[in-house]
Amino acid sequence: MTALALAVAGASLGAMLAVAIVLRRAPTLRLQVAGLALVSVCVPLAAVLLSGWVMFHMGADVKILAVAAGAATAAVGAGLLLAGSISASVRRVSDSSRLLASGDLAARAPAGGVAEVAQLAESFNTMAASIERLFDARRELVAWASHDLRTPVASMRAMLEALEDGLASPDDYLPMLRDQVQALATMIDDLFELARIDAGALTLELRRVRVAELVSSAVRLLGPEAAARGIDLAAHVDEDALAAVAPEKIERVLQNLLTNALRHTPSDGSVAVHLERDGGEILVRVEDTGDGIAAGDGERMFDRFWRADRARSGGGSGLGLAIARGIVEAHGGRIWAENRRGGGARVAFTLPAAS
Repeated sequence: MTALALAVAGASLGAMLAVAIVLRRAPTLRLQVAGLALVSVCVPLAAVLLSGWVMFHMGADVKILAVAAGAATAAVGAGLLLAGSISASVRRVSDSSRLLASGDLAARAPAGGVAEVAQLAESFNTMAASIERLFDARRELVAWASHDLRTPVASMRAMLEALEDGLASPDDYLPMLRDQVQALATMIDDLFELARIDAGALTLELRRVRVAELVSSAVRLLGPEAAARGIDLAAHVDEDALAAVAPEKIERVLQNLLTNALRHTPSDGSVAVHLERDGGEILVRVEDTGDGIAAGDGERMFDRFWRADRARSGGGSGLGLAIARGIVEAHGGRIWAENRRGGGARVAFTLPAAS
């Protein structure tokens, strides 16, 4: 009897493994589930029938066969029903993916179903939303870049035509042409910097430096502009704050933030840079006494080409804060904007502190 039991168990296990290997090659999930249901019933029943035939010579063979056929039929039916439900859920996700591939960026997979299919649908919807945001950002980038490039180009064309027609002398327009060319060059450099940030190809040559020296350099550079506009520009720094950064990149961040603060601060106002060590981070805050940040603009202001008031923001490309965010995050820091309690705006960022 023990030998018979071992033989039947070994044969059942071998049969199940062989059929499982075959079922893995089935082309559809429906066939795999139905085959599994059929095998799960047929193999144990075959083992029972074989044992019964050996032990009792199958005295009630017709009844046993009827029970086996009924059980197998029920198992196959349940397997087909389950496979149909699962395949329908997967098909809905597949249909949504085809819509997305055909250009319908608003296509989303319906939620629900078994946990695995629901997780698949959630992952697909997250991916589709990211793709939609990416395409929207690309359209906005093309639209804003076209708008901002058209203005200086049109101005330069008008000045060149005036020179060609003898309506003005070169001395009248050469300084303005030089300014327009510089503005175009700056915008092109900013676009290339953003492209490197988006591609993850931003090169950082890290050095251990005192961040106070970078703050002082940026304040000295923008001091004449602040003085010309009657704005008080000051720095309050921790001289011992050290960080491993790419100095020229952090200087660019500071220049962008200070330029933005000066642009939105009225005459007789003030702009201040605060630098301190906060635990394992270096915290830098650029504060102004301007109009502050409107509700909902705290995040949007770091989008490329975004401006709070396009009619009053002449001179800015709308790329400075987007570049600042990319550089800070590439260093492992954070950047955010908020209103000051006493009025005005505060843009702050962190950098990992060096020991």
